[in-house]
Amino acid sequence: MIKHAKTSTLLAALVSGAFATGSALAAEHKAGVWTNDQSVANGVVSARKVVAEQNGWLVVHRTDESMKPGPVVAHAPLRKGMNMDVAAILTEEVQSGDMLMLMVHSEDGGMKTGIFEYTLGAKEDGPIKKDGKLVMSTITAK
Repeated sequence: MIKHAKTSTLLAALVSGAFATGSALAAEHKAGVWTNDQSVANGVVSARKVVAEQNGWLVVHRTDESMKPGPVVAHAPLRKGMNMDVAAILTEEVQSGDMLMLMVHSEDGGMKTGIFEYTLGAKEDGPIKKDGKLVMSTITAK
């Protein structure tokens, strides 16, 4: 009987661990942008990882303390799912200390697939919201 109790306890611990691991894996694949403050001296802004629920774009907006997305300064294509080491080439100068918002945009509503058609406030290739919030991360250029 003692042996059976130990087996049950071990089995319960394994099942509990599997559920916790499954939850961690699910959170790891949740839509989002993972990045850090970085140098932009090479003309590129990058994200370590971007998870997108559909094909779309990583779009780099200027921002400030208000945390509102401003003009677009770079973009890069995204595949549905996990995208690692995504690099967006800057289309205008960014200074050290500038705040940038790296945001996931869709590939919906434009005239051409595979061509980034968004302009600030437009619906074409516009921002993705998850649970009413933009899927993004903010950094400071070094």
